Amino acid sequence: MREPLESGHIVISRARDRVRFPARFQLVAAMNPCPCGYLGDPSGRCRCTPEQIQRYSNKLSGPLLDRIDLHLTVAREATALSPSQQDGDNTAQAATRVAEARHRQQQRQGCANAFLDLPALRTHCKLSTGDEKWLETACERLTLSLRAAHRLLKVARTLADLEQVENISREHLAEALQYRPASQ
Repeated sequence: MREPLESGHIVISRARDRVRFPARFQLVAAMNPCPCGYLGDPSGRCRCTPEQIQRYSNKLSGPLLDRIDLHLTVAREATALSPSQQDGDNTAQAATRVAEARHRQQQRQGCANAFLDLPALRTHCKLSTGDEKWLETACERLTLSLRAAHRLLKVARTLADLEQVENISREHLAEALQYRPASQ
């Protein structure tokens, strides 16, 4: 799965033949925080040991996790019969913002930010000197790989596009960092 996530294609090799197939896709996955699923739940029902939690989280390799751009922790939904109104965009507003951001990306670089290669990343994800130093420090402290740092830049570029601003700010970088796994 790492190869198609990284390159957008897969190569099948049989005997002397190699065939390359397109494989661009959006991976959406879910995983419980621990074997019982209650780690972090306010009810305190989780009885998993640290060893069980570590063994469970090790089922996904670091290199695979490195290739996933957005990691979110979702709290258990309240079981209210009539849920309260949530702040933020409704679905139609969010869809419009996403469509506008994708249009900006197409106009600027001819592809979505997710598909920027290294030269395009350097061109379209420029940072101020201060923000670049801030990002380097954050990556060192969090021991992020170069691949993770590049993915972080792509997410920050997308956040700037969603806000319809030309330059990536430190706030975009900080928000993008929040979407990395806590263990990294």
